[in-house]
Amino acid sequence: DLPAVSHTLTALIDWRPSNSPKLIDLLDDTVPGIGTYEDFNTIDWVREKSKDRDRHREITNKSKHSTVALLFSISDAFSGWLLMLLIGLMSGALAGGIDIAAHWMTDLKEGVCLNGFWFNHEHCCWASNETTFQERDKCPQWKTWAELMVGVSEQGSVNVLNHFMYVSWALLFAFLAVILVRAFAPYACGSGIPEIKTILSGFIIRGYLGKWTLIIKTITLVLAVSSGLSLGKEGPLVHVACCCANILCHFFTKYRRNEAKRREVLSAASAVGVSVAFGAPIGGVLFSLEEVSYYFPLKTLWRSFFAALVAAFTLRSINPFGNSRLVLFYVEFHTPWHLLELIPFVLLGIFGGLWGAFFIHANIAWCRLRKNTRLGHYPVIEVLVVTLLTALLAFPIEYTRMSSSELISELFNDCGLLDSSKLCDYSGNSGGTSGSVNATAANGLGARLAGPGLYTAMWQLALALVFKMLITVATFGIKVPSGLFIPSIAVGAIAGRLLGVGMEQLAVHNHERKIFRGWCSPGADCITPGLYAMVGAAACLGGVTRMTVSLVVIMFELTGGLEYIVPLMAATMTSKWVADALSRESIYEAHIRLNGYPFLEAKEEFRHKTLATDVMRPRQSDPPLSVLTQSGMSVEEVERLIADTTYSGFPVVISQQSQRLVGFVLRRDLVISLENARRHQEGVVSVSAVLFTECDPPASPSAPPAVKLHNILDLSPFTVTVHTPMEIVVDIFRKLGLRQCLVIQNGRLLGIITKKDILKHMAQMANRDPESILFN
Repeated sequence: DLPAVSHTLTALIDWRPSNSPKLIDLLDDTVPGIGTYEDFNTIDWVREKSKDRDRHREITNKSKHSTVALLFSISDAFSGWLLMLLIGLMSGALAGGIDIAAHWMTDLKEGVCLNGFWFNHEHCCWASNETTFQERDKCPQWKTWAELMVGVSEQGSVNVLNHFMYVSWALLFAFLAVILVRAFAPYACGSGIPEIKTILSGFIIRGYLGKWTLIIKTITLVLAVSSGLSLGKEGPLVHVACCCANILCHFFTKYRRNEAKRREVLSAASAVGVSVAFGAPIGGVLFSLEEVSYYFPLKTLWRSFFAALVAAFTLRSINPFGNSRLVLFYVEFHTPWHLLELIPFVLLGIFGGLWGAFFIHANIAWCRLRKNTRLGHYPVIEVLVVTLLTALLAFPIEYTRMSSSELISELFNDCGLLDSSKLCDYSGNSGGTSGSVNATAANGLGARLAGPGLYTAMWQLALALVFKMLITVATFGIKVPSGLFIPSIAVGAIAGRLLGVGMEQLAVHNHERKIFRGWCSPGADCITPGLYAMVGAAACLGGVTRMTVSLVVIMFELTGGLEYIVPLMAATMTSKWVADALSRESIYEAHIRLNGYPFLEAKEEFRHKTLATDVMRPRQSDPPLSVLTQSGMSVEEVERLIADTTYSGFPVVISQQSQRLVGFVLRRDLVISLENARRHQEGVVSVSAVLFTECDPPASPSAPPAVKLHNILDLSPFTVTVHTPMEIVVDIFRKLGLRQCLVIQNGRLLGIITKKDILKHMAQMANRDPESILFN
């Protein structure tokens, strides 16, 4: 019971000198609900920060005079770090469970382990004594569905049966995922990052970070990834971590009752989400700072770092990959890169930028088609159709049948003599004895000539590239949890591996030419194709998300390839430049605009020469501004004004004639205060006066008691003049997180500018539909 807790805390620490003025006691809300916000409204950052400063000042003052208050002050200061610890532990545990369950269910589409159905394919064969190194993925204990049903594994009809079971399992997983999302938590679909960016900017979407969303998103994320759809779990894991943070915030009064403080915690939780998704704690902190957070003070940076560390440690303790490593794709390249290789790296950056711009344009067009046509009325059918197409087309090709994480791991791999992959089928590695291999290596560079298996793999990878590019466009945005990091990395890794093998064969066949002379030496690799896959992955992910610094750090944490930062930086910056030249928006900003969220992007510059008077309301054709007077209005008049309007707040002026500004009052606070006065204040009737002053004006003795609302009045609202340039107004809204600003001239109130007015004006200046901004 919040009031009970508030009164208990106040009783514990209530001490002040009799001659000092009493500060606003924000631990003791006399009227429950005052200072809270309605759904789909923007918080007032300045007000929330002011409340927290007052609360902290009072706790500090009281701690100087009471041991109990001092202990409370220490616990209050420690509560933030304790909350970070709990978020890291909870998010790491959930991420570990999701990884283990997704690996098992992904392999369940192809077969089952006889030793224990809970083992996935890899773990089943690890425990087998009959497993050989060359055929490490084959063991008697692992049976395909055809072998279990028919008893043979060599006939042509067996492959058809395996294909049927693969498609059936995929459809079952996808159907369960979309049904659970639709029935229990509609907010659990999609990536979640566009909505989290909007929430962190101060917007309120109740239920988006609730317990039902967390439960359903966790379950359906496993189902969606296991179904084989072209999606990842990384973006949804950020949503899961933010849900954990929001739920845990309710156990701490400081964060439960202050929306701005809660958003600091959610910023740290975003870092935790990336930390557990990739095993990249530093990259997660930078991702939160660069891409997600709207307000990121230094204290939040430290706490994000601590929470990401705890989450990574928790995930490492669970060891979901079974290899005692935290990183998702560990690589160990031994060949240094050459300066001239920057040219193909830049080409990969250009490809990544082009792919990013194409993907954003195509995906937004598809999502708009879904939104504006009857296609959007059948989300279950859409998910099943996309899953059916994906499963039918993916099974015949080895590189699309395997999970995206497994594919990326193979593409990043640096080939050794013992590798059995087709990607490592070089003429020196296949079909000969060790003597012939050594002879070939001694005579020249024939050990790196492409074999028939490598040529087959290249054709299959080219088909997989086209398939991944097209199917990801249709998959991102369907009504199941769907992340974009892994599909983008997969597209880039395929393109990079293709280019890397091409460059390698070019260098091998022309090693005597001047340009390649220093690259190749007998018995050594000329070029590392896995490095090209890693650079291509960074380029494509950068083209889609427009991340730079955080992306490079995530990639080298993800792979362990610390010495390849320069190629990663070159490709990432090239990708961003190319993508920005075609379209300024990242995929997340594009989805924010598609959904009409009131998000004021800090990266977007305002270049137009308009003034505050061009944007403020009321316009010339509009009715006059709805205002309250400092005195002279009755309860009935105020209630009628509230009923006749939908505004989030009202300016308070001295009188209707003078229009001199006094302050600003929020609609919700006004409604709650009037209801409370009617319920608890004796003698209040419809004709009772409503006063926004501390002193009572003269009144007749027979008049009913007045309702004093001075305590809910903001006496210092932000104001600008009619001649203030809009670029300054936009900067004020961005940097202070305002929800409204009043326009005055010589002290007289002329109009009001809200965040929605600014977004509509910016849309109009960019020749977009201003009515696309849907929410208040």
